[in-house]
Amino acid sequence: MFTKTLLFTALVGLGGGAVWGHEHSGSLQEHLSAQGPHKERLWYNVLPGDGGTQADSVFSGISTFGRLPYFPCLSSDEEKFDIAFLGAPFDTGTSYRPGARFGPSGIRQGSRRLNLYGGYNTLLSVNPFNSWARVLDCGDIPVTSYDNAYAIKQIEQGHYSLLSRTPAYGADEGRKGPAKGGKVLPRVITLGGDHTIVLPILRSVKRAYGPVSVIHFDSHLDTWVPKVFGGAPTEQASVNHGTYFWHAYKEGLLRNNTNIHAGIRTTLSGPSDYENDAVVGFDLIEAHEIDEIGVGGIVKKIRDRVGDGLVYLSIDIDSLDPAFAPATGTPETGGWSTRELRTIIRGLDGLQLIGADIVEVAPAYDTNAELTTMAAADVLFEVMSIMVKTPLKSV
Repeated sequence: MFTKTLLFTALVGLGGGAVWGHEHSGSLQEHLSAQGPHKERLWYNVLPGDGGTQADSVFSGISTFGRLPYFPCLSSDEEKFDIAFLGAPFDTGTSYRPGARFGPSGIRQGSRRLNLYGGYNTLLSVNPFNSWARVLDCGDIPVTSYDNAYAIKQIEQGHYSLLSRTPAYGADEGRKGPAKGGKVLPRVITLGGDHTIVLPILRSVKRAYGPVSVIHFDSHLDTWVPKVFGGAPTEQASVNHGTYFWHAYKEGLLRNNTNIHAGIRTTLSGPSDYENDAVVGFDLIEAHEIDEIGVGGIVKKIRDRVGDGLVYLSIDIDSLDPAFAPATGTPETGGWSTRELRTIIRGLDGLQLIGADIVEVAPAYDTNAELTTMAAADVLFEVMSIMVKTPLKSV
C-alpha cells in the first residue's frame, strides 16, 4: 500500500503545470533535461546551496560523465549542445598493454562524484555544470575492433558529426566564431581509447578549423617515423599510437612550430627521435624539468609556444606517474602527480581550446580504488571548466 501511495503521488506530480524538485518548473521533458537524469524530489535529498542540487545518490543510476544528461547525439541532432563528451572505445593501435577500449566507461565511472556537492571549481571560480553552456554526454562512437582503417574513419565521422553542428548558445545571435566561414561551433571532449584516435580527430578538426596548435601531455613523443616505431610492414600498421602525429604532420593537420609535448620521459631509439620530433613541429618539456623550473615555468613554456591561436589539447593519462595512474597501456615511472598535472592544466586558463581528449586509460589495470579513472575524470573537470570560462572568439 505504501508503494502504491508513493507511485500515485509521483504520477500526480507529473501532471501539466507541475513544479518539479530543485525549483524547476515546466514540462516533464524540460525537467528531465535540466541538469541530470533524475531530479524528482521523492528520490533525492536536497541540501541548501547554489542551485540546491547537491548530495544526490551518485552511486546509483546509469553512469554518464559527471552525471550529465545523456542524449544519443550520433543518431539524432534534436538536442543542441555547447560541449559534448564523446567516447571513442578503440585500442587496436597499442604497442604494449591493450584495454583502453574500456576507457570511456571507466572514466564515466570515475567521474560520478564530480558534482556531488554542486560541481563548483573553486580554483577557476566557475561551475561547469551550471553555466551558460549546455553540456551533454553523447555516448560512444560505435567503433569496430576488427578493421583499424575502418575504425579510424568511424572516429573521424563521429567526431565531425558533433563538431560541425550548431551549438546551443550564440550561433543564432549573429556571433562570429573562429571556425571556417566565421562559424561558432560546439566543443567535443573525447574519452579514449588509445592515442591513435587523435589522428582522425585532428582530421575532423582541420575540416572545421584548418590546422591548429596541439598541446600534448604524454610520457612519449608519438611522432615516431613508422619505420622506427613498429616497422610499418603494411600501410595500416604504420598508423598506431606512436606514429599518429607523424601522419598528422604529413597531412598538414598541425600549425607549424606551435606544438608542444609536456611530461616526456621515454627512452628513444636514439637522438634522431628528438630531431625528427622537431621536424614534425614540436617543442618538448621533459618530466624532470618540473624540479628545475616548477609548475609555473612549465605553464609559461606551454603558453609561449602556442601563443593566442586555436589549440587542441590531448592528454595521455601516462603523463602521470604510475603511482597515481597505474591503469594505462605503456606506463613510465618518474612522472608528474595528479595535483601537478591539474595545476598545470589550470594554468592554461584563457587559451582558445577548440577541443580535447584524454586517452590510454585501461581500467583493467587499475586499483580497486579506481585511482586512474578518477584522475582522468578530475583532469577533464579542469578542462571543462576552462572551456566554460573562455567561450571561443573570432581570431
